[in-house]
Amino acid sequence: MRRRLFCLSSLPLLLSATLQAAAADDPNDAPVKGWAVAIGGALRNDNDEVWQRVVDLAGGRGARFVVLGTASEDPEASGRSVVRLLARRGAVAELLPVGYKFPGDVRDAVRDPALIDKVRKARGVFFTGGSQERIVDVLQPGGQRTPLLDAIWDLYRDGGVVAGSSAGAAIMSRAMFRDAPNIVDVMKGKWSEGTQVDRGLGFVGPDLFVDQHFLRRGRVGRMIPLMQAKGYRLGLGVDENTAAVVHGEEIEIIGGRGALLVDLAGSSTDAALGVFNVRGARLSYLDHGDLLNLRTQHITPSAAKLRGERLQPGAPGFEPYYTEDRFDLDMLGDSTLVHAMAQLIDSKKPEVQGLAFDARVKAGEPLADLGFHFRLYKAEDTMGWGSTEAGVEEYTVLNVRLDVTPVRMPTPLFGQWPPAR
Repeated sequence: MRRRLFCLSSLPLLLSATLQAAAADDPNDAPVKGWAVAIGGALRNDNDEVWQRVVDLAGGRGARFVVLGTASEDPEASGRSVVRLLARRGAVAELLPVGYKFPGDVRDAVRDPALIDKVRKARGVFFTGGSQERIVDVLQPGGQRTPLLDAIWDLYRDGGVVAGSSAGAAIMSRAMFRDAPNIVDVMKGKWSEGTQVDRGLGFVGPDLFVDQHFLRRGRVGRMIPLMQAKGYRLGLGVDENTAAVVHGEEIEIIGGRGALLVDLAGSSTDAALGVFNVRGARLSYLDHGDLLNLRTQHITPSAAKLRGERLQPGAPGFEPYYTEDRFDLDMLGDSTLVHAMAQLIDSKKPEVQGLAFDARVKAGEPLADLGFHFRLYKAEDTMGWGSTEAGVEEYTVLNVRLDVTPVRMPTPLFGQWPPAR
């Protein structure tokens, strides 16, 4: 079946060369030919689609990989596990002993000619999960690239693969959360540069922000404040056991789940409120198999979705399934946001609403009574697709709008019943 293309109209034109700009701060300013594979974390050992794609992009059977367990608390065990999983898919993989948990001085390791030579002979690099600040502190201390990181960039520019899971995905942007507080605290502005937010390694270029464990952990609440602070227009939140394959102008979602695309072009904020808020953010949920082209600003749903049902509010013959109002008490809960988007696109209702707040705070703490009201609503270009080919309901949802406004929450949130007299 021929695929149809649908426009995501607000993606800025400056994103059309995202990957080509990935080396913009490199003296050679060379274009990038390789693939960045951002894996949202919790990648299952049996997720053949993701593991095999990583190997195949590097050349298939016999492709040489170096594995960096630098982020892990036990980098040798974590790294050797990835070596085995890559080898199971035909790669020739080797763990590099680079990190604070390995013997020796990391300052020597990142300048070791033998280790650098291993990177130069490889066609792929894989970063394990753990704490992303360890990767940045080792490979880019003080914002300065080390010789080992230069070799990784050379591999990437020359058509190689740079893949990473969890912490290995967080480093893909030029900005990253280093050691973020809980999400509601980020929304309250309780984060600082250099402590909770830092420079990443920038493999996906200057214009795209990437975050991991996204839908499971409700991280849209931390993504949008950081995007506003850093001037990002586009963010991609990759869910667990899922990968975003970024190459040139195209992003493909593969694996177990999907990714949330956040577009702030055309959104606004009210500075007079004094705390985080946003109006008119554009959200799209890209399921596995969906494609996004940054140059043409089009999304191509998977073939299974195109064989399924087209969901376009107001279109002739569209009969939505859901008829009830939806209000979620924890919009940052496990996959709550994407479930709300799926229900909205297949509903007669024009919007769904919910709250995000921290019930653990006590009266008297700074901003203790600050919570946030979420409103997801349809616009003229809101549409989606649904499919049950896999045996469960799966959705692709485009161009839902999001408003987040501050609200006052009582503290304590609840008390005994009946009230004490």
